[in-house]
Amino acid sequence: MLLDPARLPTLILASQSPRRAQLLERLGLPFQSRPAHLDEEALDSLPAEELARTLALHKAQAVWRPGEWVVAADTVVALGGELLGKPGSVAENRDFLERLSGQTHTVFTGLTLILPSGKEEALVDAARVRFRALEDWEIEWYASSGEGLDKAGGYGVQERGMVLVDAVEGDFYTVMGLPVRRLWQVLARWGYFRGGEGDAA
Repeated sequence: MLLDPARLPTLILASQSPRRAQLLERLGLPFQSRPAHLDEEALDSLPAEELARTLALHKAQAVWRPGEWVVAADTVVALGGELLGKPGSVAENRDFLERLSGQTHTVFTGLTLILPSGKEEALVDAARVRFRALEDWEIEWYASSGEGLDKAGGYGVQERGMVLVDAVEGDFYTVMGLPVRRLWQVLARWGYFRGGEGDAA
């Protein structure tokens, strides 16, 4: 099968994340962004893995229209049993980094695909991230940059935050916010690359 991106259906990305959009662009897949707006705090009582799955599913459902392929993802960072969401200020970002310093945490990214018929597939991919023991000035430098304010856990592994991380166990792109390997496999299983919806194997 010769893959012709010009003949593929347009994906609807239920996200305003520039990082997720960038990853779809790198794959050469046609897409349009249609952000979903949810009250995420209403679901904060869920365990981290279930929260990531539920948020991605609800975002996809919120924007789906019959006949469309919709992709949604949501990332949750857990340190032990505690969730670290998007910091609301530089001070809170500084606090997150102090707690992550020298520790290993888990990043859960939920992924949902809704097919043109309305069929849904929802999954969660997880990766473990180990931070270096950070110096106070490094924490101040990164928090003051503002880079982490719109990111779960308060850092971006693909930007300046790359210098904070000692090791990643699992899919780097799960940490970045979109497990592209899993997305590609799900799209293939449902016949997206054949130009239409098929049955999952």
